[in-house]
Amino acid sequence: MIVNYRLILTFLMLNTLMSCNAALGDVEKKNDFINMNEDTIVFGAGCFWCVEAVFQQLKGVISVQPGYCDGKIKNPTYEQVCSGNTGHNEVARIIYDSSLISYIELLEVFWKTHDPTTINRQGNDIGTQYRSGIYCNNDEQLKMAESYKEKLNSSGVWKNPIVTEIKRLDVFYSAENYHVNYYNLNKNQPYCQFVIQPKLDKFRKVFKDKLAD
Repeated sequence: MIVNYRLILTFLMLNTLMSCNAALGDVEKKNDFINMNEDTIVFGAGCFWCVEAVFQQLKGVISVQPGYCDGKIKNPTYEQVCSGNTGHNEVARIIYDSSLISYIELLEVFWKTHDPTTINRQGNDIGTQYRSGIYCNNDEQLKMAESYKEKLNSSGVWKNPIVTEIKRLDVFYSAENYHVNYYNLNKNQPYCQFVIQPKLDKFRKVFKDKLAD
């Protein structure tokens, strides 16, 4: 039997080209779903259940993930952070669509939904893990937050100076699963009823034009 190696080689080459084109097509399809306006910021403003519940309400916010940052140990647990010995802050990582809500608008919500003048405290939640903080991904976010903070301090909106720490984000650790979507899953829990719900009621009145449908 005479074997036509050229025919076999041509067949193999065609298969390779078809596979490559199919792969490229898959990549192009995946790229169609990439949101070029997607951005991220991390806020600390007391208990992360409260922060999550507030920012979930905003139009343009894609997701909110409670977690920990700015501490001394890797992969901290909730119990370790609550001890106050790790240096971590309870925070929420907010992924948002900048074409629908701007970073400045998020900063406005951040500063108006907690007391940024109290050191290591929000209401009855006391400890370094409840400190006010903005953890930025780049220098532009950092400068804009610092400028906003300076203007607020100059305006005299608060009697005492703002103590919000503003720094570059080092590492963000996601909190345990039972913290995710906490308010929506635990509305009858006392903390949700007496702390988070009043905060949300006030927030919705002030930012009713920015709420998601």
